[in-house]
Amino acid sequence: MITCNDTGTYLIGGRKLIPDGPEAAAAIRKETGLDVRREDALKQTMAYGILKNHNKADDMEHLQIRFDKMTSHDITYVGIIQTAIASGLKEFPMPYVLTNCHNSLCAVGGTINEDDHVFGLSAAKKFGGIYVPPHVAVIHEYAREMLAETGCMILGSDSHTRYGALGTMAMGEGGPELVKQLLGKTYDIACPKVIGIYMTGSLVRGVGPQDVALAIIKAVFKNGFVKNKVMEFIGPGVRNLSMDFRIGVDVMTTETTCLSSIWETDEKTEEWYAVHGRSEAYKKLEPGRTAYYDGILNVDLSEIRPMIAMPYHPSNAYTIDEVNSNLSDILHEVEENAKISFGGRVKVSLQDKVRNGKLYVDQGVIAGCAGGGFENICSAADILRGKNVGHDEFTLSVYPASMPIYMELVKNGRMADLIEAGAVVKTCFCGPCFGAGDTPANNGFSIRHSTRNFPNREGSKVQEGQISSVALMDARSIAATAANKGRLTAATEMDTEFTGPVYHFDAAIYKNRVFDGYGHADPDQELVQGPNIKPWPKMAPLPENLLIKVVSEIHDPVTTTDELIPSGETSSYRSNPLRLAEFALSRKDPAYVGRAKEVQKAEEAVENGEDPAKAFPEVDGVLKDIKNAFGTDVSGIGIGSTIFAVKPGDGSAREQAASCQKVLGGWANIANEYATKRYRSNLINWGMLPLLIDKGELPFANGDYIFIPDVRKDLAEGKAVYKAFVVTKGMKEIELKMDPLTDDEKEIILDGCLINFYRAGK
Repeated sequence: MITCNDTGTYLIGGRKLIPDGPEAAAAIRKETGLDVRREDALKQTMAYGILKNHNKADDMEHLQIRFDKMTSHDITYVGIIQTAIASGLKEFPMPYVLTNCHNSLCAVGGTINEDDHVFGLSAAKKFGGIYVPPHVAVIHEYAREMLAETGCMILGSDSHTRYGALGTMAMGEGGPELVKQLLGKTYDIACPKVIGIYMTGSLVRGVGPQDVALAIIKAVFKNGFVKNKVMEFIGPGVRNLSMDFRIGVDVMTTETTCLSSIWETDEKTEEWYAVHGRSEAYKKLEPGRTAYYDGILNVDLSEIRPMIAMPYHPSNAYTIDEVNSNLSDILHEVEENAKISFGGRVKVSLQDKVRNGKLYVDQGVIAGCAGGGFENICSAADILRGKNVGHDEFTLSVYPASMPIYMELVKNGRMADLIEAGAVVKTCFCGPCFGAGDTPANNGFSIRHSTRNFPNREGSKVQEGQISSVALMDARSIAATAANKGRLTAATEMDTEFTGPVYHFDAAIYKNRVFDGYGHADPDQELVQGPNIKPWPKMAPLPENLLIKVVSEIHDPVTTTDELIPSGETSSYRSNPLRLAEFALSRKDPAYVGRAKEVQKAEEAVENGEDPAKAFPEVDGVLKDIKNAFGTDVSGIGIGSTIFAVKPGDGSAREQAASCQKVLGGWANIANEYATKRYRSNLINWGMLPLLIDKGELPFANGDYIFIPDVRKDLAEGKAVYKAFVVTKGMKEIELKMDPLTDDEKEIILDGCLINFYRAGK
């Protein structure tokens, strides 16, 4: 089905693969008549060309990227704009789209969600932005329809910022990276490696984009094959996929932990742009005659079968046939994994979903940037035409990704087919993807064509004994399951004629409703700020010496950003840093906030020139031990907290996973590795040390204090290894490490955060 080849490989003429090695030069010469050097072939990938065109640095090893456009939604744009204002923002220097597809349900949390929307519109007027009102489009569908251009680069404050199928290299990052762009700065990264995703073959009827995506994620997530690299989709199989299909695969590349993605373009891409009234945005994009890839993922589309990603990760994928054939074993494995994920605090029971040897699920959802596309919903309607979801437990909800898609579904009758079958069609909203819509009942099992199925992602509150589970599937197999009243069914089992209706895009829907102020900033416009919109608290620079208490210890193989700061109803407080921080780790380690606040009392006393031992007596003996061992005066020691996690930061780009820790006095994370570049960047931009420790038995435990002497000096000098001491283990010496930082990243941590960095005029 899918194989990984980590050997460097040449792509000749876009179709022939030649592995690197002693015989490669002769083979290439035979094919092309040319002598090709690897360093030249590296420059012939599509990714290299786009990055080169956007690089402001003098070389291509350490990139300084300026993006063409940006996009944010209503969970992130308030904090980004506030940070940029505090750092000197006067006008948006590029098209910046503010969508309202996350905190759209304005009844949640009183007036505060709508207050954010009012703020967003006023900011778009003041700084020259583009404002998409609630329920009009989800962030990524609007970006595809109205922003994407072949060869351009887009930065978004949402991890699923992926428009590679349209020839746009897009990246999702935490808010501070967007702030840098708003202030005319650059996105600084080492030139990424490029992995060729070589597609061959044609699809079996009933297989959808989520099936291909889940098969790819299963193949590459655990081995890190594409981590922080660019996935470049090439090969003859690409031409066999519709544009909606390519888009559906592309958006899920985020779950592989790659940096970005890009696809070759063709006449189907050209037609897609023409349908959307933007023919000028298209150009042909393909690798050069002899392109070199750092690895190849071979994907035979003809071998893909309907997939299901079982709880609690998109990589926990099987074919639906495998699950149906091995129900007891696979469900038991999920239940055992749940004990690890939830620490035994709740019992996940899935065996009771089996009736007469068949698995029955409680809910189906087709939604958002992954599932809410035109072709997905039309295919689901084709399967359900003349059938119904029944009148028992099973429910089906469908969320089109944009109002133009919604309108076309009304016009072509597919909306009527869905509603007649018993589906509930809702507006353009990302809620089911992050736990703010269609939350199942306790111990419910939901199948979704959305992006993630992490623990708590569907709205569970483990600390209150509430738990449900999500599996990811393609819209076609969800519809097939719905037609069988919730019995898990692969779409390939259904004898369906897929009608493939033509899509007609109605631009008037956006013209009549979206505010486009780009290039027309109004400095006299007043920002409208509701009572929940609060500024960032003051943050201190990195001290000369650092004392940190371990206040949470997480040994799960991977810790997601949803576990670091839950989504769902907490999203209403994203504009209020102090209030939001109260939810940090609440579903993973409910005692974390209290522990961190206790330590924070000592740091606040130090900053006020007071005795920290009076504010937090526990540190008295610790500070005395440090003074006796090192002669370091209390006034030269900063006091804060840290957490340990094996591999934190998988998932969302949300900066709040880091900023909430900082607001609570966090100075560092300690990890065996960081799951994504995004999360590590968020730590840095909020002035936190992204420390590493070798795998193995930890030399410290939750509640221990770690002293890092001369941390400021060592950081400024770019040290890779930091000598530290576990004070509560009799001053036991340990080694903490840190991967290289750019000069700006060092300064940001030294200054205490990105806001301080820019306030200092840097």
